[in-house]
Formats: sequence, structure tokens, C-alpha cells
Amino acid sequence: MRVLVVEDEERFAAGLRDGLEAEGFAVDIALDGVDGLWMARENAYDAIVLDIMLPRLNGYRVCRALRGEGDWTPILMLTAKEGEWDEVEGLDTGADDYLTKPVSYAVLLARLRALLRRDARERPAVLTVGDLRLDPAARTVTRGGRQVELTARELAVLEFLMRRTGEALTKRTILDHVWGDDFEGDPNIVEVYVRRLRNKVDRPFGRESLLTVRGHGYRLVPDGE
Repeated sequence: MRVLVVEDEERFAAGLRDGLEAEGFAVDIALDGVDGLWMARENAYDAIVLDIMLPRLNGYRVCRALRGEGDWTPILMLTAKEGEWDEVEGLDTGADDYLTKPVSYAVLLARLRALLRRDARERPAVLTVGDLRLDPAARTVTRGGRQVELTARELAVLEFLMRRTGEALTKRTILDHVWGDDFEGDPNIVEVYVRRLRNKVDRPFGRESLLTVRGHGYRLVPDGE
């Protein structure tokens, strides 16, 4: 999943990025409101973590602009300010949730996952494709009731494919959402992770759900379709 963090405190932003990337997220950072708004307009994000007290353009105005343009990407607002009116204003501009600094990383992660589950498409708490099940909150995968051990990156690739079940996804699309569009390595890394996933969630179970779409990319389907 791809997340935009708009936060002017560089050390805090870097800490969030490191923590979220360890959980398998792809994270982009903007250090002021103008850059944050531009990045949100230019890229498809699954969620935005948005500070309120930002240089050049505050978080309220960024949120209001996105909502006014019909962009309903889930937004989690952060602020060092306290008081119920700050929370009210944040939610009234279109934010989905609100946390006051200092922020517990565990709470932020839990709130972020909750937003990802309940966006405009009403994401399910547990993803299911045939007998393959992935619980994003618990970070667990099972197939036919048997536990499958995946690394954080393997799980992130599988989660993205499961959220787009049936869609033919290009390597570039997978890279942008799982690694981030600033990834400068070999795009064939996607092939490596698809092969690893097949060796873990398909072949040991006699399944063929992770398909190659020749000349395009990959598609995850219920086995046999």
C-alpha cells in the first residue's frame, strides 16, 4: 500500500517512513503543504498522513482542496495543537481521522489500517480470494486454513494484488504502490517477488492463482478461474 506523509518535522517524518516501510508500506514524504498537495494530485495514494501546522499551506487547506476536487483518499490528520475545536475543524474540512502529537506509533498504525479498510470501496477487514486469506491488521496469511510465512515485502505485494483481485496489473503499477515511484532499482524485482509468492502460496497447495498476463503483468484470481 502506498502512503503519503506530509510533515515538516524531518526527523519525525523519517521515523514514520522507516516504521511504515518496515510494515510493507511504500512511503513518500512532502515537507510542506504546497508540495504535499502537488504530490497528492499527481499520484494515486491509498492513504495520506497530513500534519496541520505546515509551511506554505496548512493541512486544513490541503485537505479542503483535495476534497473540493473530489479526491476522497483517506486522510489521517496530525497536529501538535490541542483542543476539540482543532479536531472539529480538521474533520469538517474532510479528514477521516485525527491524532494529537506526541503520537503513539502503534496507535497511528492501527488508525491508518482502519482507514485503509473503510475507504470508499469499504475494504474488508480480512481479504479473501478463494481459500487464500490475508489479515492486514494481524499481518497473517493462510491458505486452506494453513499458515503461510511471508516477509513484510512479500505480504505487501500479495495484499496489493488481493485488493485488486482479477485486475491485470503492470510491473510499474505494482512498483509504484509497493516500493514507491522513487524506486531506482531493477523493475524485474517484481518478478522475483511474484516467483517467491508462487513458491509459498500456490505451488505447495497445488494452486494456480497468481497468473502472468503476457506482455502486461500479473493478475491474482481464485484458483481455477
